[in-house]
Amino acid sequence: MQPHTSAGTKHSFTELENDLAALESQGKTAMLLAVDGEAVGIIAAMDTVKEHAAEAVAQLKSMKLEVAMLTGDNEKTARAIASQLNIENVIANVLPWQKSDAIKKLQSEGKVVAMVGDGINDAPALAQADIGIAIGSGTDIAKETGGIVLIKDDLRDVALGVELSKRTMRKINTNIFWAFIYNAVMIPVAAAGLLNPMYAAGAMAISSLTW
Repeated sequence: MQPHTSAGTKHSFTELENDLAALESQGKTAMLLAVDGEAVGIIAAMDTVKEHAAEAVAQLKSMKLEVAMLTGDNEKTARAIASQLNIENVIANVLPWQKSDAIKKLQSEGKVVAMVGDGINDAPALAQADIGIAIGSGTDIAKETGGIVLIKDDLRDVALGVELSKRTMRKINTNIFWAFIYNAVMIPVAAAGLLNPMYAAGAMAISSLTW
């Protein structure tokens, strides 16, 4: 936390507006401190950006994926943090139950949504998302809700998980394709008596091992 003014000086709320705006533009959440109805200072708190977060965002963008920030912070604070990460799409001032509504809105636009979160407030959105990704250092409820849990506290693993899932799907589709080809070719040939059925069965087993 960062105290902004001394507690011994009284100010009008109007006098502190510029200071509030300046702190929020730096990505800090600013709170007015008042005594007996008189403003005496500002307390500013700021979450630090996770290590490798900017690199993770860059990796996801290089994969042609849209990246958005979904947060309960105010607009100025959220955009200040987003600018550090090169995130253009910011959804701010969102209450916990509204996060899942924001996910639903994206899904209604035909998008497949992956949500990355680590807090209690993220649980509804993690459950609503097509893919909920919880960070291992997060709360228990987030880890219970997420379909995927990152063991390490490294956001680059999000991009790694996406790439791994794509490779897995390519492998599955390749296996299905060749299984179909073997069945389409070998079964009619074997049925016509031109090939021993045992060879057709062997070819099917080989296709599963080689692709």
